[in-house]
Amino acid sequence: MILVIGGLGSIGSHTARALLDLGESVVVTAHRSSGLPEHLAAEPGRIVVEPLDTNDREAVLDIGRRHEITGIVHLAAARHDLPDPIEYLRTDTSGLLNVLEAARAWGVRRCAVASTIAVYAGVDEVPWREDAALPVVAPHQIPVFKRTAELFAALAGDSAGFETVSLRIGTIWGPLGLPDNPFFALPRLLSAAVWGEDADLTPPRPPAYAQDATDLCYVKDCGRAIALLMVAEHLNHRVYNISSGRLVPYSEVVAVINATVPGAGIVLPEGRDPGRPTDNHLDIGRLRQDTGFEPEYNVERAVPDYTDWLRRHDR
Repeated sequence: MILVIGGLGSIGSHTARALLDLGESVVVTAHRSSGLPEHLAAEPGRIVVEPLDTNDREAVLDIGRRHEITGIVHLAAARHDLPDPIEYLRTDTSGLLNVLEAARAWGVRRCAVASTIAVYAGVDEVPWREDAALPVVAPHQIPVFKRTAELFAALAGDSAGFETVSLRIGTIWGPLGLPDNPFFALPRLLSAAVWGEDADLTPPRPPAYAQDATDLCYVKDCGRAIALLMVAEHLNHRVYNISSGRLVPYSEVVAVINATVPGAGIVLPEGRDPGRPTDNHLDIGRLRQDTGFEPEYNVERAVPDYTDWLRRHDR
């Protein structure tokens, strides 16, 4: 069985779904909620939900005493908005170390750990590739921890003899994601249109201009990419970018939202956000070569799919 820690969240649940589709059985952990989302609910006997706080070492290790875990996908994280960076780093570091200890104790084949596109802050290369030299910068607590997590995982795996994979995950949106995302405006624009609300992108919400562009990946593609990395017979690397492999203009997304949601009528200011860094995206050549991954959800398919989900779920 493959253990997906944080498996009831947006990325985690879609990773679990993709693993099930590939014939795997799955244990997913629940911290803040325990109900299975609809895309996992119809799998009796193939999926198990375990309550877990990753900071509880014994609880983490106990999962492997009750289930035959052959691989781990670690996606759980502290709240992104914790105001104290020391508390954030302590929480996530403790959880990560407990997971790596479990991987060693259980003798798993492969352990994947979530990283982020934000580790490329300060890299001028276009597009961003996994072999880029990463500057030593500390723009935010999330990329600081994620870059460190990559090193922790590599060291632990090399020492104990299990494979580690660091997942540099791009800008993800879709079902169970934050409809009012603090890092990019597109989820807010779509959810407000679907629910008939004012999008209101005044600070602290991020702005949106027509020529802004982002490394946009639909969560179902993200989950499938992670699942393919977990089941691949052989991997040539231990760091992989996870995304669509292209830069998506905000104007392209808004045009599809306006065509999908009657009366949306979203109009973005022309040009680029003057305070926005240069737009860039992740190269996914490694992912393609080692797993055969190709994105299935372009903007024209993703927006209607997410719209349908938002219409069927409460705010």
